[in-house]
Amino acid sequence: MNIQKISIGLLILGLIVGVSILPASADWKAENKQPNFLLIVADDLGWTDIGCFGSEIRTPNLDVLAQSGVKFTKFYVSVTCSPTRSMLLSGTDNHIAGLGNMSEVLTPEQLGQPGYEGYLNDRVVCLAEVLQDGGYHTYMSGKWHLGEEPDHYPHARGFERSFSMLYGGASYWSDMYGLLAEMQETAKYVMNDKELKNLPKDFYATRTYSDFLMDAIRENRGDGKPFLAYLAFTAVHDPIHVPEPWLSQYRGSYDDGYGVLKAKRAAAAQDMGLIPSEAPPAELHHLAKPWESLSQERRALESRAMEVYAGMVSNMDYHIGRVLDFLKDIDEYDNTVIIFLSDNGPNPWYSENYPGNLDSEFMAQFDNSLDNLGHPMSHYAYGTGWASASSGPLDLFKLVVGEGGIRSPAIIAGPGVKGGRQSDAFSYVTDIMPTILDLAGLKHPKKFRGHKVEPMRGHSMAGILSGVKETIYKDSEFVAGEMANGKWIRQGDFKAIFVQEPYGLEKWQLFNVEEDPGETRDLADEQPKLLKKLKKAWDKYADEVGVILSE
Repeated sequence: MNIQKISIGLLILGLIVGVSILPASADWKAENKQPNFLLIVADDLGWTDIGCFGSEIRTPNLDVLAQSGVKFTKFYVSVTCSPTRSMLLSGTDNHIAGLGNMSEVLTPEQLGQPGYEGYLNDRVVCLAEVLQDGGYHTYMSGKWHLGEEPDHYPHARGFERSFSMLYGGASYWSDMYGLLAEMQETAKYVMNDKELKNLPKDFYATRTYSDFLMDAIRENRGDGKPFLAYLAFTAVHDPIHVPEPWLSQYRGSYDDGYGVLKAKRAAAAQDMGLIPSEAPPAELHHLAKPWESLSQERRALESRAMEVYAGMVSNMDYHIGRVLDFLKDIDEYDNTVIIFLSDNGPNPWYSENYPGNLDSEFMAQFDNSLDNLGHPMSHYAYGTGWASASSGPLDLFKLVVGEGGIRSPAIIAGPGVKGGRQSDAFSYVTDIMPTILDLAGLKHPKKFRGHKVEPMRGHSMAGILSGVKETIYKDSEFVAGEMANGKWIRQGDFKAIFVQEPYGLEKWQLFNVEEDPGETRDLADEQPKLLKKLKKAWDKYADEVGVILSE
C-alpha cells in the first residue's frame, strides 16, 4: 500500500472545509459542544529539553502553547515507553492494562501472566474506543508499541484511521531499519489493518506522521463530528536522525560538555520557578565519564550527538507548529484541547547497550562516524552524560524511577482551560483519559463489547484546567508504580523509591520531592516510620494491580 497515494486521496477529500468555531473560554461547556482533542506524545524527551522548561533548545511553538495553557511541573509517567502509553490510553495502571513489562524484556516468571500480555489487553477499554462510541472520529499516527499482531493494532483498538510503527524505536528514514539486533532488525509499520512492506522514499518520521494526521482530519471535514487525533512521535528516541537545516542548527553549542549543560539547565529551572530556588540540584550521574577525561575525538563525537538531538527537538517543535497552524486554517484550533507530554525521561543508553546489539552484524553495517551522525545509515544514541543533563536539576533518567526518569514536561491548552498558568500539583499519566472523557462529557463504560472492563484509577484534571481547583490528589492518597523491579510511591510531598543497580543503591530511599526534587538528601534514617508506611502502601498497590517482580 502506498502512503503517498493515500495522502493524495485524503487531500482531495479534504477540500471540504468546516465552519464550526468554538470560543476558547471556560464557558465552552455551556455551548453544549464537544471539543476536539490533539494528544501529542514525545518519546524519551527530558524534563528540561524544551524552552518553557528551561532549555536552550529553541521550541517556540511549545513555548507559545504553554503561555496559552497550563504548564504542569509535576506530571509523572512510567520509566519506559509502552507502560506509559498503556496507562495513557486506558486510564489505569500498566500492570492491569497488559504492559506490566515491555514485551521485549518479559521475564520467564512474567510470561503468560495476567497484566503481562505485552499488548493492550481486553481488561481495559482504549480511549479511542470510548470516544469512537461517543461520536468522535479517531485518528492515530506514529509509534504504537502496544501490540504487534492484527488484533492489537491501533485500528483494532478504536482508531478508525491509523499509520503506525509498532515497535519501540526505528530509523527515521525510509530504510525501515529497526532498533534491536536479532529481535527487531526491520521495523514494522501498519496502515489501518494492513502491514506495509515499503515506505515512501521521502519518508522522515516526524514530518510524515504529522502529514498523515492532518490528512486524516481533512478527510472528514464538515461532517460535524469532533475528533481525537493522537500524534505519537518517535522523536526524540534514538537512533538520532534529523534533516537539514536542523542537523546543523546547534553546531558548537555543546562543546563544553554535559556537566556544564546540566548545571545551566538546573539554574534555568530555578530561575523559571519550576523548582524552589533553594532546592539543591542533582549532580551529573556517576556513570557519565568526566568530560575532561575524554579524548578530543570522543568529545567531538559526544558534542555532535547532542547537536543532532537538539536539532530533533527543534524539528519536532516545527512540525507541531505545522499541525497547530493547520487546525487554525480549518477553524478547529479554538475548539481543540491540546495535550503534550513525554512518555518517560531521556535515554541513558548508547546504541550498543541494547540487548544483542554489541559487536553484532546488525550494528556493524552502520556508519557512526562524526560526519555521518544524524544521517541515514547511522545508528547512535546520545548516552548517559547527555541524558543526565536533559533531566536538568532532577536525578536519573529513563529506565529508573528517579524524578528524571518519571517526571515529564506536560502542557494542556484549549477550550475549558484557563491559560497562562503553571500548575505545581502532582498529576499522573493515568489522569489524561479521565480528563478527556470529562471534557467530552462521556462516561467510562463498565462493560465494553459484552465483557467487563477495569475502572480507571486516574483522576480528572478538569478542575485544575478551569482554575477552580489547585490539586488533583489529596495529601492522604498514595500513587505508586513499578517497572523492571524499580519501585516508587508518592504521598503528599514525600516519595519513596527503590532504584536498581547500576543506577541506584538497590534499597528503599525516602525524599521530600517538594523541597528536594533532585533527590539529593535521603530521609530514610531520619523518618523510618514514614518510609515503613510508604513501603506497606506500595506492597498493597503491588497486590492490587498484580505486580510480578523478576528474579
